[in-house]
Amino acid sequence: MKQYNVAILGATGAVGREMYKVLMERKFPIGQLKLLASARSAGKVLDGHTVEEATENSFQGMDIVLGAASNDLAKRMAPHIKAAGAVFVDNSSAFRLDDGVPLVVPEINPEDAQKHNGIIANPNCSTIISLVAIHALKELSPIEAITASTYQAVSGAGAGGLAELEAQVRAYAEGKPLAAETFPYQIAFNLIPQIGSPCENGYTTEEMKMQNEGRKILHLPEMKVTCTCVRVPVLRSHSISLSVRTREKISVEAAREAIAKAKGCKLVDDLANKQYPMPLDTSDQDLVYVGRIRDDLVDDRALALWCAGDQIRKGAATNAVQIAELLV
Repeated sequence: MKQYNVAILGATGAVGREMYKVLMERKFPIGQLKLLASARSAGKVLDGHTVEEATENSFQGMDIVLGAASNDLAKRMAPHIKAAGAVFVDNSSAFRLDDGVPLVVPEINPEDAQKHNGIIANPNCSTIISLVAIHALKELSPIEAITASTYQAVSGAGAGGLAELEAQVRAYAEGKPLAAETFPYQIAFNLIPQIGSPCENGYTTEEMKMQNEGRKILHLPEMKVTCTCVRVPVLRSHSISLSVRTREKISVEAAREAIAKAKGCKLVDDLANKQYPMPLDTSDQDLVYVGRIRDDLVDDRALALWCAGDQIRKGAATNAVQIAELLV
Protein backbone atom coordinates (compact mmCIF):
# COMPACT_ATOMS: atom_id res chain seq x y z
CA MET A 1 0.00 0.00 0.00
CA LYS A 2 1.20 3.47 -0.87
CA GLN A 3 2.17 5.61 2.10
CA TYR A 4 1.58 9.33 2.51
CA ASN A 5 3.55 12.02 4.28
CA VAL A 6 1.25 13.78 6.74
CA ALA A 7 1.65 16.92 8.85
CA ILE A 8 -0.60 18.11 11.67
CA LEU A 9 -0.63 21.89 11.97
CA GLY A 10 -1.58 22.78 15.55
CA ALA A 11 -0.58 19.37 16.85
CA THR A 12 -0.45 20.25 20.55
CA GLY A 13 -4.03 21.50 20.92
CA ALA A 14 -7.00 19.31 21.81
CA VAL A 15 -8.06 18.76 18.20
CA GLY A 16 -4.50 18.29 16.95
CA ARG A 17 -3.78 15.66 19.58
CA GLU A 18 -7.03 13.91 18.69
CA MET A 19 -6.09 13.98 14.99
CA TYR A 20 -2.90 12.12 15.83
CA LYS A 21 -4.84 9.61 17.93
CA VAL A 22 -7.40 9.02 15.16
CA LEU A 23 -4.69 8.60 12.51
CA MET A 24 -3.16 5.85 14.63
CA GLU A 25 -6.49 4.20 15.46
CA ARG A 26 -7.59 4.09 11.82
CA LYS A 27 -4.14 2.93 10.66
CA PHE A 28 -3.79 5.70 8.12
CA PRO A 29 -0.96 4.78 5.69
CA ILE A 30 1.65 7.24 6.95
CA GLY A 31 5.17 7.42 5.58
CA GLN A 32 6.55 10.49 7.35
CA LEU A 33 4.65 12.29 10.12
CA LYS A 34 5.33 15.90 11.13
CA LEU A 35 3.83 17.50 14.22
CA LEU A 36 3.81 21.29 13.85
CA ALA A 37 2.85 24.00 16.32
CA SER A 38 3.86 27.45 17.54
CA ALA A 39 7.39 28.31 18.65
CA ARG A 40 6.14 28.07 22.23
CA SER A 41 5.25 24.39 21.79
CA ALA A 42 8.23 23.41 19.65
CA GLY A 43 10.40 20.78 21.29
CA LYS A 44 7.57 19.02 23.09
CA VAL A 45 7.49 15.26 22.55
CA LEU A 46 4.18 13.58 21.78
CA ASP A 47 4.23 9.79 21.68
CA GLY A 48 7.86 9.79 20.59
CA HIS A 49 7.46 12.54 17.98
CA THR A 50 9.17 15.89 18.55
CA VAL A 51 6.98 18.90 17.79
CA GLU A 52 8.50 21.36 15.32
CA GLU A 53 7.79 25.05 14.91
CA ALA A 54 5.48 25.67 11.94
CA THR A 55 7.16 27.83 9.31
CA GLU A 56 6.52 28.49 5.64
CA ASN A 57 9.10 25.81 4.81
CA SER A 58 7.57 23.09 7.00
CA PHE A 59 5.45 21.49 4.28
CA GLN A 60 8.00 20.41 1.68
CA GLY A 61 7.55 16.72 0.91
CA MET A 62 4.16 16.52 2.62
CA ASP A 63 1.15 15.01 0.84
CA ILE A 64 -1.57 15.96 3.32
CA VAL A 65 -1.67 18.63 6.03
CA LEU A 66 -4.36 18.36 8.71
CA GLY A 67 -5.07 21.80 10.15
CA ALA A 68 -6.06 22.29 13.79
CA ALA A 69 -4.88 25.87 14.09
CA SER A 70 -6.42 29.34 14.30
CA ASN A 71 -7.96 31.12 11.32
CA ASP A 72 -5.01 33.48 11.15
CA LEU A 73 -2.42 30.70 11.08
CA ALA A 74 -4.46 28.70 8.57
CA LYS A 75 -4.67 31.69 6.22
CA ARG A 76 -0.97 32.42 6.63
CA MET A 77 0.17 28.87 5.97
CA ALA A 78 -2.31 27.83 3.28
CA PRO A 79 -0.36 29.35 0.34
CA HIS A 80 2.83 27.60 1.49
CA ILE A 81 1.01 24.29 1.91
CA LYS A 82 -0.41 24.54 -1.61
CA ALA A 83 2.95 25.63 -3.03
CA ALA A 84 4.51 22.50 -1.53
CA GLY A 85 1.98 20.38 -3.42
CA ALA A 86 0.13 19.16 -0.33
CA VAL A 87 -3.62 19.11 0.25
CA PHE A 88 -4.71 21.17 3.25
CA VAL A 89 -7.61 19.65 5.22
CA ASP A 90 -8.41 22.61 7.45
CA ASN A 91 -10.49 22.56 10.62
CA SER A 92 -10.61 26.35 11.02
CA SER A 93 -13.46 28.46 9.64
CA ALA A 94 -11.11 30.46 7.41
CA PHE A 95 -12.06 28.85 4.09
CA ARG A 96 -15.38 27.09 4.72
CA LEU A 97 -17.57 29.39 2.65
CA ASP A 98 -15.02 30.22 -0.04
CA ASP A 99 -16.01 29.36 -3.60
CA GLY A 100 -13.84 26.54 -4.87
CA VAL A 101 -13.16 25.14 -1.40
CA PRO A 102 -15.17 21.96 -0.74
CA LEU A 103 -16.84 21.73 2.68
CA VAL A 104 -17.06 18.03 3.37
CA VAL A 105 -18.74 15.56 5.69
CA PRO A 106 -17.68 12.18 4.25
CA GLU A 107 -20.95 10.43 5.12
CA ILE A 108 -22.88 13.09 3.18
CA ASN A 109 -20.91 14.63 0.29
CA PRO A 110 -17.68 12.65 -0.21
CA GLU A 111 -17.67 13.41 -3.94
CA ASP A 112 -17.07 17.10 -3.19
CA ALA A 113 -13.62 16.31 -1.78
CA GLN A 114 -12.37 15.48 -5.28
CA LYS A 115 -13.18 19.02 -6.48
CA HIS A 116 -10.52 20.64 -4.32
CA ASN A 117 -7.88 23.09 -5.46
CA GLY A 118 -5.48 22.33 -2.63
CA ILE A 119 -7.80 23.08 0.30
CA ILE A 120 -10.70 21.10 1.78
CA ALA A 121 -12.57 22.63 4.70
CA ASN A 122 -13.78 20.74 7.75
CA PRO A 123 -17.19 22.08 8.88
CA ASN A 124 -18.15 23.44 12.29
CA CYS A 125 -18.59 20.75 14.93
CA SER A 126 -22.30 21.35 15.58
CA THR A 127 -22.98 21.46 11.85
CA ILE A 128 -21.30 18.08 11.36
CA ILE A 129 -23.14 16.42 14.24
CA SER A 130 -26.53 17.83 13.16
CA LEU A 131 -26.18 16.93 9.50
CA VAL A 132 -24.91 13.42 10.17
CA ALA A 133 -28.03 12.95 12.30
CA ILE A 134 -30.48 14.14 9.64
CA HIS A 135 -28.90 13.53 6.25
CA ALA A 136 -30.83 10.29 5.86
CA LEU A 137 -34.05 12.32 5.91
CA LYS A 138 -32.87 14.23 2.84
CA GLU A 139 -32.87 10.95 0.92
CA LEU A 140 -36.58 10.55 1.73
CA SER A 141 -37.60 14.15 0.95
CA PRO A 142 -35.69 17.42 0.42
CA ILE A 143 -35.09 19.39 3.62
CA GLU A 144 -36.68 22.84 3.54
CA ALA A 145 -36.00 24.20 7.02
CA ILE A 146 -34.30 23.36 10.31
CA THR A 147 -34.81 24.78 13.78
CA ALA A 148 -31.90 23.92 16.05
CA SER A 149 -30.85 24.52 19.64
CA THR A 150 -27.34 23.39 20.49
CA TYR A 151 -26.10 22.40 23.94
CA GLN A 152 -22.33 22.75 23.54
CA ALA A 153 -19.77 21.30 25.93
CA VAL A 154 -17.09 23.48 27.50
CA SER A 155 -14.28 21.61 25.74
CA GLY A 156 -15.57 23.17 22.53
CA ALA A 157 -13.87 26.33 23.80
CA GLY A 158 -10.56 24.48 24.15
CA ALA A 159 -8.53 23.28 27.09
CA GLY A 160 -9.21 26.53 28.93
CA GLY A 161 -12.94 25.89 28.92
CA LEU A 162 -12.49 22.40 30.30
CA ALA A 163 -10.14 23.59 33.03
CA GLU A 164 -12.46 26.45 33.97
CA LEU A 165 -15.49 24.23 34.55
CA GLU A 166 -13.45 21.81 36.64
CA ALA A 167 -11.92 24.66 38.67
CA GLN A 168 -15.31 26.28 39.28
CA VAL A 169 -16.90 23.03 40.46
CA ARG A 170 -13.96 22.47 42.80
CA ALA A 171 -14.17 26.04 44.11
CA TYR A 172 -17.92 25.71 44.67
CA ALA A 173 -17.43 22.50 46.66
CA GLU A 174 -14.77 24.21 48.77
CA GLY A 175 -16.86 27.34 49.35
CA LYS A 176 -14.45 29.57 47.43
CA PRO A 177 -15.23 32.31 44.85
CA LEU A 178 -15.72 31.12 41.27
CA ALA A 179 -13.46 32.87 38.75
CA ALA A 180 -14.55 33.27 35.10
CA GLU A 181 -11.88 33.88 32.46
CA THR A 182 -12.50 31.70 29.40
CA PHE A 183 -16.26 32.35 29.50
CA PRO A 184 -17.94 35.71 30.16
CA TYR A 185 -19.82 34.30 33.14
CA GLN A 186 -19.63 31.41 35.58
CA ILE A 187 -20.28 28.22 33.59
CA ALA A 188 -20.58 25.77 36.49
CA PHE A 189 -24.29 25.22 37.28
CA ASN A 190 -25.16 27.77 34.59
CA LEU A 191 -26.01 28.13 30.88
CA ILE A 192 -24.62 30.84 28.61
CA PRO A 193 -26.79 31.52 25.52
CA GLN A 194 -24.03 33.03 23.42
CA ILE A 195 -21.30 31.29 21.45
CA GLY A 196 -19.48 33.43 18.93
CA SER A 197 -19.66 37.13 18.15
CA PRO A 198 -22.91 39.08 17.62
CA CYS A 199 -24.20 39.54 14.07
CA GLU A 200 -26.36 42.44 12.86
CA ASN A 201 -29.41 40.16 12.60
CA GLY A 202 -29.33 39.31 16.30
CA TYR A 203 -27.76 35.89 15.82
CA THR A 204 -24.17 34.95 16.60
CA THR A 205 -21.44 33.85 14.22
CA GLU A 206 -21.70 30.31 15.62
CA GLU A 207 -25.45 30.22 14.98
CA MET A 208 -25.11 31.43 11.38
CA LYS A 209 -22.61 28.67 10.64
CA MET A 210 -25.41 26.11 10.87
CA GLN A 211 -27.32 27.74 8.00
CA ASN A 212 -24.42 28.85 5.84
CA GLU A 213 -22.44 25.62 6.12
CA GLY A 214 -25.51 23.38 6.03
CA ARG A 215 -26.64 24.86 2.72
CA LYS A 216 -23.23 24.25 1.15
CA ILE A 217 -22.79 20.68 2.42
CA LEU A 218 -26.31 19.54 1.51
CA HIS A 219 -26.38 21.52 -1.76
CA LEU A 220 -29.63 23.15 -0.62
CA PRO A 221 -29.01 26.90 -1.15
CA GLU A 222 -32.57 27.86 -0.17
CA MET A 223 -32.71 25.83 3.06
CA LYS A 224 -33.62 27.99 6.05
CA VAL A 225 -32.12 27.45 9.48
CA THR A 226 -32.90 29.10 12.80
CA CYS A 227 -30.32 28.23 15.44
CA THR A 228 -29.66 29.09 19.08
CA CYS A 229 -26.28 28.03 20.50
CA VAL A 230 -25.89 27.54 24.24
CA ARG A 231 -22.77 26.71 26.26
CA VAL A 232 -23.60 24.13 28.92
CA PRO A 233 -21.61 22.77 31.91
CA VAL A 234 -20.81 19.46 30.21
CA LEU A 235 -17.20 18.37 29.73
CA ARG A 236 -17.38 16.75 26.30
CA SER A 237 -19.87 16.05 23.47
CA HIS A 238 -22.40 18.46 22.02
CA SER A 239 -26.13 17.75 22.03
CA ILE A 240 -28.62 19.30 19.62
CA SER A 241 -32.41 19.59 19.53
CA LEU A 242 -33.65 19.67 15.93
CA SER A 243 -36.93 20.22 14.12
CA VAL A 244 -36.60 19.33 10.44
CA ARG A 245 -39.22 20.30 7.86
CA THR A 246 -39.20 18.38 4.58
CA ARG A 247 -41.04 18.94 1.31
CA GLU A 248 -43.17 15.85 1.86
CA LYS A 249 -44.23 14.45 5.20
CA ILE A 250 -41.93 11.71 6.54
CA SER A 251 -43.41 9.30 9.05
CA VAL A 252 -41.69 8.67 12.36
CA GLU A 253 -41.30 5.01 11.43
CA ALA A 254 -39.66 5.82 8.08
CA ALA A 255 -37.34 8.31 9.74
CA ARG A 256 -36.25 5.82 12.38
CA GLU A 257 -35.58 3.16 9.76
CA ALA A 258 -33.55 5.54 7.58
CA ILE A 259 -31.49 6.93 10.47
CA ALA A 260 -30.81 3.44 11.83
CA LYS A 261 -29.25 2.53 8.47
CA ALA A 262 -27.41 5.81 7.92
CA LYS A 263 -23.63 5.96 7.93
CA GLY A 264 -22.19 7.47 11.07
CA CYS A 265 -25.43 7.21 13.07
CA LYS A 266 -26.62 5.07 15.94
CA LEU A 267 -30.34 5.04 16.67
CA VAL A 268 -30.98 5.29 20.43
CA ASP A 269 -34.71 5.89 20.64
CA ASP A 270 -36.77 4.12 23.29
CA LEU A 271 -38.37 6.72 25.53
CA ALA A 272 -40.40 4.16 27.49
CA ASN A 273 -37.17 2.50 28.61
CA LYS A 274 -35.29 5.79 29.09
CA GLN A 275 -33.01 5.20 26.10
CA TYR A 276 -31.90 8.37 24.31
CA PRO A 277 -28.66 10.09 23.27
CA MET A 278 -26.63 11.70 26.04
CA PRO A 279 -23.21 13.36 25.98
CA LEU A 280 -21.67 10.94 28.46
CA ASP A 281 -22.47 8.04 26.13
CA THR A 282 -21.17 9.72 22.98
CA SER A 283 -17.85 10.99 24.34
CA ASP A 284 -14.59 9.58 22.93
CA GLN A 285 -16.18 7.74 20.00
CA ASP A 286 -17.23 8.63 16.46
CA LEU A 287 -20.91 7.82 16.01
CA VAL A 288 -23.66 10.43 16.27
CA TYR A 289 -26.44 9.10 18.48
CA VAL A 290 -29.98 10.02 17.38
CA GLY A 291 -33.23 9.63 19.27
CA ARG A 292 -36.42 11.26 20.58
CA ILE A 293 -37.77 11.10 17.02
CA ARG A 294 -41.37 12.31 16.93
CA ASP A 295 -43.83 14.39 14.94
CA ASP A 296 -43.48 18.14 15.32
CA LEU A 297 -46.76 19.37 16.83
CA VAL A 298 -46.42 22.83 15.23
CA ASP A 299 -45.46 21.91 11.65
CA ASP A 300 -47.26 19.02 9.94
CA ARG A 301 -44.28 18.37 7.64
CA ALA A 302 -41.63 18.41 10.34
CA LEU A 303 -40.03 15.89 12.66
CA ALA A 304 -38.45 16.68 16.01
CA LEU A 305 -35.39 14.79 17.21
CA TRP A 306 -32.40 14.93 19.55
CA CYS A 307 -28.80 14.00 18.80
CA ALA A 308 -25.44 13.97 20.53
CA GLY A 309 -21.88 13.53 19.32
CA ASP A 310 -18.28 14.05 20.35
CA GLN A 311 -17.34 17.46 18.98
CA ILE A 312 -13.60 16.82 19.26
CA ARG A 313 -13.73 13.52 17.37
CA LYS A 314 -16.52 13.39 14.78
CA GLY A 315 -17.06 17.13 15.09
CA ALA A 316 -13.42 17.84 14.20
CA ALA A 317 -10.54 15.32 14.23
CA THR A 318 -12.23 12.19 12.92
CA ASN A 319 -14.05 14.08 10.18
CA ALA A 320 -10.73 15.55 9.02
CA VAL A 321 -9.04 12.14 8.95
CA GLN A 322 -12.01 10.70 7.06
CA ILE A 323 -11.56 13.45 4.47
CA ALA A 324 -7.88 12.54 4.20
CA GLU A 325 -8.91 8.92 3.63
CA LEU A 326 -10.92 10.06 0.61
CA LEU A 327 -7.68 11.34 -0.92
CA VAL A 328 -5.67 8.12 -0.69
